[in-house]
Amino acid sequence: MTETDFASDNTAGVHPAVLQAIAAAHRGHAPAYGDDELTARAVERLRAELGADAEVFFVWAGTAANVLSMQAMLAPHQAVICADLAHLNVDECGATERFTGSKLLPVPSRGGKLHPDDVRARMRRGPFPHHVEPKVLSVTQATEYGTVYTPGELADLVELAHANGLRVHMDGARLANAAATLELPLRALTADVGVDVLSLGATKNGALGAEAVVFFDRALARDFAYVRKQGLHLASKMRFIAAQFDALFAEGLWLRCACHANAMARRLAERVAGVDGVTITQPVEANAVFAIVPPEAVQQLQRRFRFYVWDEDRSEVRWMTAFDTSEADVDAFAAAIRQAVSASGGR
Repeated sequence: MTETDFASDNTAGVHPAVLQAIAAAHRGHAPAYGDDELTARAVERLRAELGADAEVFFVWAGTAANVLSMQAMLAPHQAVICADLAHLNVDECGATERFTGSKLLPVPSRGGKLHPDDVRARMRRGPFPHHVEPKVLSVTQATEYGTVYTPGELADLVELAHANGLRVHMDGARLANAAATLELPLRALTADVGVDVLSLGATKNGALGAEAVVFFDRALARDFAYVRKQGLHLASKMRFIAAQFDALFAEGLWLRCACHANAMARRLAERVAGVDGVTITQPVEANAVFAIVPPEAVQQLQRRFRFYVWDEDRSEVRWMTAFDTSEADVDAFAAAIRQAVSASGGR
């Protein structure tokens, strides 16, 4: 058995309020396929956060949210510009390419972020049928490196994309963590900067299995009910997904969960920042800590704690915190890191 898991916020449990909401939704019968009052209420909760004109569709999984978003935005001869580290590119088993027929055009990122000059280099002028046509720019907020785009950085990318005929998708699996860090509403990082389509995550922030595809460009949502059904994500008992969003967004629980996860990541970074042999490699802006740790120490730590080695060549690891990570969990892990690195001689 391992102790507290720092591998991913996906390994955390479910917030008790979310479990209670699912149990409450279990009472009695309700119309299927999202035609129930609870789903309607959850949609309105999200519109209150994201904008009254947002079109909201619930799905089970984050990969589905991303892929179905792309199906609504792309033709098979078109392509998605994204960061090289994007979940879309690295961790979705080629799902976008398989189910859309479209190509991904990864761009080298800096600290997980896309920069306008790098994106511009991937754009092509005019029709040229020998090459795919870039049509979507996908950004990840917070990034795979736990870094956070400011509204200004997002606005610059959106302006560049729209000026060149591209739509903008945001993978918001950890959007809540970014909003918590920036102390901004979700709308300030999405609709207000011109994002067209959002994959909004809840599973990593206290839900059991709940994601949403949100359209700010309503024209793109016109046929999405069909896209979702063909994409196998029209849940018959939709109210159980909706109940999770309803619980998270009823009284700001989504924000409290994200703030706590972020605070635990900062606490961990502070506890290990001065340890000889440990180098924190990225700004701790969400709920992830990236650090270079001696390989011998990594092996010793992984006998007790689960976490991922991000870059084996550099011995760079990723430590994730979640809504249910406690201060005691963090302090015990930090003490174990100090002991393991000391035993390795800092090498």
